[in-house]
Amino acid sequence: MSPPAETILEKGILLEKEARFKQAKALYEDILPHVTDETILEKVRLRIEDMDDLIAEKAVYRRIDENAKRVMTEIGMNIAENQVLMDILLEADGVDFDNETALFIPLKRSYIDHCLEQVPRHMPGDPGMNTFGTGATSPFLKRVGEEELRPANRKEYEQIIRLVTEQQDVVNIFSLPVACDKSISLFEVAQLMEKAYQGLKMITTNTMAADEVTFLQGKEHWIDGTSLIASLAPMNNMVEPFLLSARTGNNLLLIDQTIAGVSGAGSPESFLTQIHAQVMFMMMIAQTVNPGVLCVHGGIPSVTEAGGNLSYSSPHQTFINAALARVNTWITGFPSAQTGGSTSLNDVTPQAVSESELSRNSLRKYGVHIVRHAMGALGSLNFFSLEKFMEDCERERYSRKIFEEIPKNTGVIPLYFPGDDHALEGVREIAEKGNPKTAEHTLKNVDSFRQWEKIINEAAKKKLYYPQLNDTVIDAIKVREIAH
Repeated sequence: MSPPAETILEKGILLEKEARFKQAKALYEDILPHVTDETILEKVRLRIEDMDDLIAEKAVYRRIDENAKRVMTEIGMNIAENQVLMDILLEADGVDFDNETALFIPLKRSYIDHCLEQVPRHMPGDPGMNTFGTGATSPFLKRVGEEELRPANRKEYEQIIRLVTEQQDVVNIFSLPVACDKSISLFEVAQLMEKAYQGLKMITTNTMAADEVTFLQGKEHWIDGTSLIASLAPMNNMVEPFLLSARTGNNLLLIDQTIAGVSGAGSPESFLTQIHAQVMFMMMIAQTVNPGVLCVHGGIPSVTEAGGNLSYSSPHQTFINAALARVNTWITGFPSAQTGGSTSLNDVTPQAVSESELSRNSLRKYGVHIVRHAMGALGSLNFFSLEKFMEDCERERYSRKIFEEIPKNTGVIPLYFPGDDHALEGVREIAEKGNPKTAEHTLKNVDSFRQWEKIINEAAKKKLYYPQLNDTVIDAIKVREIAH
């Protein structure tokens, strides 16, 4: 490979990593007629094949960002009954009183833009891209050889903290993995985590006393996992804790746990539009009460299986979280945290561990920021298992070595995110009816995730980006074919 051609190819890959796909395409098309080396010709041709798909995908994400703002301006947020939030927005002159067609309280676009501009795009304690760790605050600790399920006690939390700390080479965010019983408070857990673990840590402060909430204040490596809004309406029990933490100046992880077709829209684009709007509304309130406070976009979209239960074994869970990560890494620049790397299975089995590994590797291939729930979780986040946690860490070490050895000129992999020209209409219909399950838009999109998976699978069969891994998507296809 000649040095000039190699340099140009490297520049194209860099443009791709910056999500500048139109520029990368122009560069590849410019070099193509002038290269005779078959090796580089093949690489350039392969990259050109993906550019139009990546350009189209980015355009959908840009529309999601725009439509999410239109949700706030044209549909509004159902906050009229919450006087605290209404007073905050009225005092800030953020309500659009000229809008007579909104369903709820419409916000001024200029005010939304002003608030979002103040959200820091740099996170001082940022562990970087493709960061995996614990999380979920599962209600139960899964104990080896025990049938009874209960939260973790003080002694068990001390053990959890010790083992997580020993795995800091692969665990890059220590988010509270399981609920604790009355033998230890969340504040005491946070103090133990602070002493032992040096990296990014997350805990919830909504049940802490006011003086305990300040423990996170001014600490770059701590974030408060909090929430404010769901189904376009405030969670009244979270308003005061949310405002307290924001005013204190804690770093905030703004969590949205909307479920496709259950509490949110059915099509992938409409689903992410609703989640993105809700997280940005939280950002807007946080910036209103404390301009410049760090906000991490914690949209963690979830999908269900046929029976209606959460399905962390589903590849759709991985795909939709990777897509929302791209909305932020490609479009908004907000620090982001997703979910993935878990399983719906309840017990520590080879299949449960493999499903988690497949999910982590797929997320890494598509490129995500911070991923909680990636190690130790079972049963779609109902259980945390130290046994599985240790196995997950070993699998993660193995995967990291493989990815580190893979050539860096692979480029960005398209996710073939499906567009929905009626996404905003879908959110409005759900808001009008108050239930996604009866919305016509939801019924029309019951098969949208399966169709999206089919497109990804067909593309994966044609082109292996990571042959060293025998491509994780292909592995997943084989597993399902054997099962049937």
